[in-house]
Amino acid sequence: MNILQKEQIEIEFWKNSPVESPKSEAVENLVSKFCEAKIFLEKLDYHQHHFRTAQRILEIGAGQGWASCFLKRKFPEKYVIASDISQYAIASASKWEYVLKTTLDEKLQCRAYDIPLADESIDLIFCFESAHHFVKYRKTLEEVHRVLKKGGVCLYLHEPACKQYLYKLAYARVNRKRPEVPEDVLIYDKIQQLAEQAGLETQIRFDPSTLNRGAVETIYYFLLQKLPPLRSSLPCSVDFLFKKI
Repeated sequence: MNILQKEQIEIEFWKNSPVESPKSEAVENLVSKFCEAKIFLEKLDYHQHHFRTAQRILEIGAGQGWASCFLKRKFPEKYVIASDISQYAIASASKWEYVLKTTLDEKLQCRAYDIPLADESIDLIFCFESAHHFVKYRKTLEEVHRVLKKGGVCLYLHEPACKQYLYKLAYARVNRKRPEVPEDVLIYDKIQQLAEQAGLETQIRFDPSTLNRGAVETIYYFLLQKLPPLRSSLPCSVDFLFKKI
C-alpha cells in the first residue's frame, strides 16, 4: 500500500465511520473521546509551561478537533487552530465546540506536511495520539520547523513507540487492535534523527499511563511504571518534545 492510498483511507474513515462521521450522533463517540480526554488533560498539566507561554497554538492530526476544543476551553485567551487531513473529520469540530461551549479560532483541512500557514507564525504545535499516522515523518518535521517561531515547541503526545528491533512485533499488535485504519509505531532513534536533520532539538518522555487501557494493557503498563529501565527497551507510550533552535 503506497502513501496516497494510506492517506485516502484516513480521509474516508471519517466520512464513513458509523460512530465518527459528520452525520453520526453516536453516544459511543462521546464516551470514547471523554475517556481519551482524561489522558489529554493529564498531558496538558505536565506540559503546562509550554501551553501557558504560547499564544498561537496549532494542532495537527486533530481528527474532530476535540482536543483543541478542550485546550481552548481551558485557555480561552489562546489562539487555537485545529487541522486534519480529512475534511470529514474537521467537519465534526463544531460538535465539540457545542459540547464544550467554546469556539476554535481556525479549522483547517490540510496534511501535516503541507500546512497553509506562514513561516514562523506558530508558538506551539501539538498532536495527540496521531503522529504515528503521518506517514511522511521527515516532511512533517520539516514543515513543523518551517511553521514554528524560533524557540517554538512541537509536542507529539501519547504516541506508541519502540526500538527498531521490536518494530515488527509492535506494528502487528497495533494493527490487530484497529485494522480499519493503517497504524504505525514510531521508532525513537529514527524520529530523533529526522528531527535533528530538520533543525529540531528532541526530548523523549516515557509515559506508561494505565488510563483508558484494556485489562492486559493495564497490567503491562503498570509493570513499566514500576520498572523504569524497561520503558526504553520495550514498546511504550511516549511524548516527543521538539524545539526549534
